[in-house]
Amino acid sequence: MRLALFEPDIPQNTGAILRLAACLRVGVDIIEPLGFILSDRRLKRAGLDYLDAVELTRHRSWQAFEAGRRRSGRKRRLVLLTTRARLAYTDFAFRADDVLLIGRESAGVPQEVHDAADARVRVPMASGLRSLNVALAAAMVLGEALRQTEGFPEETR
Repeated sequence: MRLALFEPDIPQNTGAILRLAACLRVGVDIIEPLGFILSDRRLKRAGLDYLDAVELTRHRSWQAFEAGRRRSGRKRRLVLLTTRARLAYTDFAFRADDVLLIGRESAGVPQEVHDAADARVRVPMASGLRSLNVALAAAMVLGEALRQTEGFPEETR
């Protein structure tokens, strides 16, 4: 399982997602351009000392990310987290090799990216409210996906 961040805007959210990925041993794809530089102190503050533990791949563009998915031999299923989806993430059957795609905080993803997704899921929320913080939504959906696929890392204590 992997998380993919489409052109993230806010370094604190990206740092929190990278920390989440490190703790759960999930790889991350960052699709550029970014709204900040990766050395941003706010990203580092949110990610703490976990950033070195993340398997991180940077892609110069959406097209480069898609080309990489095609080259990998077996194209992983792309699951978009979006408020525009009809299907709740809790009703979706995740697979261990899914890529969970999170859109920009300010604008989500463009129609081209929305159309390229193999599946679209949403987090059910109270009527009249727009959206959750992307890091919170990522944590909720990733947790369910790992639960379904028995993908949580082994604890060593």
